[in-house]
Amino acid sequence: MFGNISMFTAKLMAASATGTQEMSTADMLLQLLPFVLIILVFYFILIRPQRKRDKEDEAMRNNLEVGDVITTRGGIVGKITNIKDDQLTIQTGSDSVKIRVMRWAVAKKEEKISD
Repeated sequence: MFGNISMFTAKLMAASATGTQEMSTADMLLQLLPFVLIILVFYFILIRPQRKRDKEDEAMRNNLEVGDVITTRGGIVGKITNIKDDQLTIQTGSDSVKIRVMRWAVAKKEEKISD
């Protein structure tokens, strides 16, 4: 592999020294190969796993039920008492404070608390 790259570099230097710009299609493709490899690495290491996590989070938010204990993105922990469209009403603490939060604000679902 490195032999091909050094041979390609030698061809480029020879072409620039003689003033001719004769590059074959294979030479141009070989020049683009590192960029294509970098894009593939970014896709498989960064983009694809993030999309998978996003789908799992969305599925978790869509499957919330009354009685589930959740943690919001702001760190509020509470038990769901009511669900209406994209709004959840959660009860926090022992003094029964109720807070309305949006469904997208749910960070994770905890195990149910048995009363």
